[in-house]
Amino acid sequence: MQKILAPDFFEFGRSGRTYARKDTLYGSRSHEINAQIPLKDFKVHQITNDVIQITYSSEVSDNNEIERGNRSSIWVKSNEKWQLRFHQGTKI
Repeated sequence: MQKILAPDFFEFGRSGRTYARKDTLYGSRSHEINAQIPLKDFKVHQITNDVIQITYSSEVSDNNEIERGNRSSIWVKSNEKWQLRFHQGTKI
């Protein structure tokens, strides 16, 4: 994850909280995620040659409940590698 997350990465979580890169890498949020694969409505939206937005809907099982969300991520290509700069999860 250290190679994937950009130095200025941040996330707006489903909870409404904002997470910085260090929160994602070293926080206590790390746990197994039971996500439905393939991701529903997965789309790649090209913004520039070096910037894309990924959108999809998620279904995550937790304690016998299914949580659904809309997801959006911004990826930036730098030095021929893609890094995640921003992610947002919105509960639906």
